[in-house]
Amino acid sequence: MHERNIYLHDVALDEALANWHEALEVHGLLQPLGVETIPLAEALGRVTAEPVWAKISSPHYHAAAMDGYAVRSEDTRGATETSPLLLRVGEQAFPVDTGDPLPPQTNAVIMIEHTQPVQQGGAAFIEIMASIAPWTHVRPMGEDMVATELVVPAHHRLRPQDLGAIAGSGHTHVTVFRRPKVAIQPTGTELVPVGTPVKPGDIIEYNSLMLGAQAEEAGCLVTRLPIVADDYDAIKAAVAAALEDHDLVAINAGSSAGSEDFTSAIVQELGELRVHGIAIRPGHPVILGVARGKALVGIPGYPASAAMTFDRIVAPVLHRWQGLQPPERETLEATLTRKVLSPMGEDHFLRVTLGKVGERVVATPLAGGAGVLMSLVKADGIVHIPRFSEGHQAGEKVQVELLRPRSVVERTIVAIGSHDMTLDVLADRLRR
Repeated sequence: MHERNIYLHDVALDEALANWHEALEVHGLLQPLGVETIPLAEALGRVTAEPVWAKISSPHYHAAAMDGYAVRSEDTRGATETSPLLLRVGEQAFPVDTGDPLPPQTNAVIMIEHTQPVQQGGAAFIEIMASIAPWTHVRPMGEDMVATELVVPAHHRLRPQDLGAIAGSGHTHVTVFRRPKVAIQPTGTELVPVGTPVKPGDIIEYNSLMLGAQAEEAGCLVTRLPIVADDYDAIKAAVAAALEDHDLVAINAGSSAGSEDFTSAIVQELGELRVHGIAIRPGHPVILGVARGKALVGIPGYPASAAMTFDRIVAPVLHRWQGLQPPERETLEATLTRKVLSPMGEDHFLRVTLGKVGERVVATPLAGGAGVLMSLVKADGIVHIPRFSEGHQAGEKVQVELLRPRSVVERTIVAIGSHDMTLDVLADRLRR
């Protein structure tokens, strides 16, 4: 029988992160995890581990940019509508299609629609009625990129256009940071898999779906492990096995101080427990540690707490493992529609809806505790209330971290009051 867990310290968010990062640093877990070389077809969204330099120029020859005739521009001088010139095909004018290399000694292309075929003395000519400047309708060698040019730098997330440029510069593979491997271990005797008929006392286990999706969104390879009941030895065995082939293991639930909350003791037994309890809302009972050279965390069971703590605490490390800085969300200034009280001593991440009323954006706090996931589904943004603030008065201006694009916020209809299904139907129709 294991003793009931207690919080070691309820520490400030900055202090908790510094403590955990210190432990990660010792194990080399605050830097990219390693590199691999992969085919370009598999590289979308991956992060370059080294700069990519062009092997060849693109195009690597002077290319026709139009269908028509390649010519020496000097041979076209003097051509006018009243005094057209004839150029002999095969000697002075050479048929080309878009992308063809220019024949030697030519330096311009006359578009086919600007020529008139003429037969004269058994020979083929084209008639032109205007002169043409050198390099007209020609893609010169290296127009797109020049051999030895930097195509993309290191620590760059690859986009579709980047893959095309890398291929065009003569590469078939690219060296990238490897994707972190993350395991999500749900725990709880009361949990049942998604799709299981439920009875009173059952809780559908969807946190692993949500947390895994957050890790995948951050670029990771995710393993969602089977539910383990509230049994210390069973949870410890499952976590120990997951640590063998994953870079981070997240134990979901069991991180609080109840009689069946085993996570902190398991982290301590398998490795080093650095944080148990952070002064944030939502997300108070967070566990941070390391074990067997891997990151090991305990995520609260309440879904809003789980999602917020993973986003604020775990996801930034996952980005660092891939050579990236955590993405910065857009912010905007909004006016609070009602008074907000915040607990002293805790960093409060307030979920709000946003809407534009006249020329100003208003922020309406959403009701809901750590277990109300719909508060995140409905939220347009997050207002961070610092730990020693008592909150904000109605009408105060606050900075909001956006969870949706600004354009969506500006098209939002503001309705404050009791819930009405008619508004839900209207909101659905307006988005179609």
